[in-house]
Amino acid sequence: MALRAARRLAFCSRQGRRLLPSPAPAPAPAPAPCNRKAVPAAAFLHSHATSFGYKQVREEEKSKLVGNVFSSVASSYDLMNDLMSVGLHRLWKDRLVSKLNPFPGMKHLDVAGGTGDVAFRVLERIKSVGHRAMQGYSGEHCLSWIQGDAEALSFEDGSMDGYTIAFGIRNVTHIEKALAEAYRVLKRGGRFLCLELSHVDVPVFKEIYDVYSFSVVPTMGELVAGDRQSYQYLVESIRRFPNQEKFAQMIQEAGFQRVEYENLVGGVVAIHSGLKL
Repeated sequence: MALRAARRLAFCSRQGRRLLPSPAPAPAPAPAPCNRKAVPAAAFLHSHATSFGYKQVREEEKSKLVGNVFSSVASSYDLMNDLMSVGLHRLWKDRLVSKLNPFPGMKHLDVAGGTGDVAFRVLERIKSVGHRAMQGYSGEHCLSWIQGDAEALSFEDGSMDGYTIAFGIRNVTHIEKALAEAYRVLKRGGRFLCLELSHVDVPVFKEIYDVYSFSVVPTMGELVAGDRQSYQYLVESIRRFPNQEKFAQMIQEAGFQRVEYENLVGGVVAIHSGLKL
């Protein structure tokens, strides 16, 4: 009964998918007048500062700070996910994998895999679709764990059938680089899927969600994980993450087509997808 109620809560507020139109080709730029000086390339370089929650830190520091956060909360990571989402994160990940539609023989990359929630789901779905295709392979040969950098993946171009990242892309220093790498390693026809905490778009619910996020979640982190600051960062990083439309645009700018997203629970989380065609 509780699981049935949770499923209703997880999906009853799901909104229809939103599909971004394919970008129109940009018009050719007009030639610059002869008396206009070219602007040095250095003028377009962005600042070497980035955000860590609401704080501004140097780019080279962010990955270390994020690493410290996850090292601190690792022992209570799954428990806190269950408590913060009332177990709904499991249903959200089920939804992510169902959109991936895994098939026997596929080569799939799950980035920022945490404790393997998504990777194990993909593997189980493949086994259920074609059990005979898995014969002759032991479990350890089906799933490999690799520590790496989402902005500089150690895989060949066009080597993956699918790419997923759940609750991880807002922690990278350069989102656009992570998206470019996802595009690079996918084969033609490969699907990109991202599950991420996002922006609530229901006014009354947004107020309640803000109170829960900034008051309850850090306190819960302090009581359960003994770490208030890491969960304060979690909340702040969600607010700094681009909204659904902006992130969809970033995915499209990385080269993906048929970009769409789906809000779950009024936008608490969103699943973005795109195809490499």
